[in-house]
Amino acid sequence: MSIDKLFWALRGIIYKSFFGHFGNLSYIGKPVSIIGKKNIYVMNRVRIYPGVRMEAIGNGKIKIEENTSIGQNFHVTSDVETLLIGKSTVISGNVFITNIDHGYKEMGKQILKQKRIVTTTRIGENCFIGYGAAIQAGTILGKQCVVGANSVVRGIFPDYCVIVGAPAKVVRRYNPQSGEWERVDKSNDRCNNSNV
Repeated sequence: MSIDKLFWALRGIIYKSFFGHFGNLSYIGKPVSIIGKKNIYVMNRVRIYPGVRMEAIGNGKIKIEENTSIGQNFHVTSDVETLLIGKSTVISGNVFITNIDHGYKEMGKQILKQKRIVTTTRIGENCFIGYGAAIQAGTILGKQCVVGANSVVRGIFPDYCVIVGAPAKVVRRYNPQSGEWERVDKSNDRCNNSNV
């Protein structure tokens, strides 16, 4: 174990008394910015690299399930309900995940002072989220979804999808009958056998 990771592990022991839950063999690299520690639940074997910003606002909760790896400069915000990141998920650097939208319709009032709109956001287990992706409020990713780098994602996506773009769309899905990841046929929103 490197010296840095040893220090991270020691900090993890200290974090146990401040977080809602901080699991064994989990660590967070400095610098960190955390609001609402008691509403943040980090399960076992979660690795969070430096530059994290986690905000559990009001009654909002953040739960990161076991064996998850999160890259540098990760930003996650939750208000009112629990934002869940499923187990064994890999999140690349510079990723943003939220369950909050800011209202904007009140003229002459700063956006941050307008009503927050909260919509369920959940990341399934075994997902991979590429570098620089933004997972917006109201996004539900099924199991083992792959999100491309710099994608802007909003919506509900089934298990075993490859999602890319801004706005993000499904471009491939796993077909259990063929055992292949197949390209999505846009004419009828089904998978076909053609390759990219």
